[in-house]
Amino acid sequence: MMRSLWTAASGMKAQQTNLDTISNNLANINTTGYKKERTEFQALLYQTIQERTTDNEGNPKPIGAQVGLGVKVSAVSTEFEQGKMTASTGDFDFAINGKGFFMVQMPDGTTGYTRNGNFLMAINGNGGVTLTTSNGYSVLDSQGRPITFDADTDTMRLQFDNYGNIFYRNEQGVVQATGIRIGAAQFNNPSGLTKIGDSYYAESPASGEARIEGQDAALTISVIKNKYLEASSVQAVDEMVDMIITQRAYEMNSKAIQASDEMLQQANNLRQ
Repeated sequence: MMRSLWTAASGMKAQQTNLDTISNNLANINTTGYKKERTEFQALLYQTIQERTTDNEGNPKPIGAQVGLGVKVSAVSTEFEQGKMTASTGDFDFAINGKGFFMVQMPDGTTGYTRNGNFLMAINGNGGVTLTTSNGYSVLDSQGRPITFDADTDTMRLQFDNYGNIFYRNEQGVVQATGIRIGAAQFNNPSGLTKIGDSYYAESPASGEARIEGQDAALTISVIKNKYLEASSVQAVDEMVDMIITQRAYEMNSKAIQASDEMLQQANNLRQ
């Protein structure tokens, strides 16, 4: 009887984690570039009650008798589906249409990756300007260098094509290439990236090394649209349905615990 108590308890614990994941999805429904997360479950060990079973005539049955011991959360995976492209009024907002990630320089000097293209121009220590995230982290070009411009550069004259290449229109109206390209990287297994908060990811052994677009001929180049942002991939209706299913599963497991408790109570009240 105790087996059913622990089994149902594991189900309640797993469904609680599932609800936590759904809540996080709903909380980030308006977060730029956010990717939906999904909880994955895995059965726990099975206890073998009988290795060989027989019918009432003593004939062996083709299967044994095993009882499962519950469930656990095996992973919380991220679904990197393309989000909706929404128009933005920001002059330095960008949206990626493809598998790429923007590359940014983190405070510790490492490279972080994000799908949030809400960028700004900030004055740097040399008096020039640097393209940064809303957190002030420098956006990197395809060579892994911060994208910076001299102090006399009129940033309103900067222009961008659909692949992140940056151009400058001078006072005579002549458009010239700056030789700078907004960096984008892809991964063999993006679901293996480590989440470090604030919509940033870090490379991990599971994700594999970053593959830089424009340097790896095998990659399909992502489209980088200026004055657009990528909306969250979370669908409110789907999350609400999943939340109801999770709540019902949690309730059923609690009923199993209650039923086991009542059966134990009846067993304890037996009189000889």
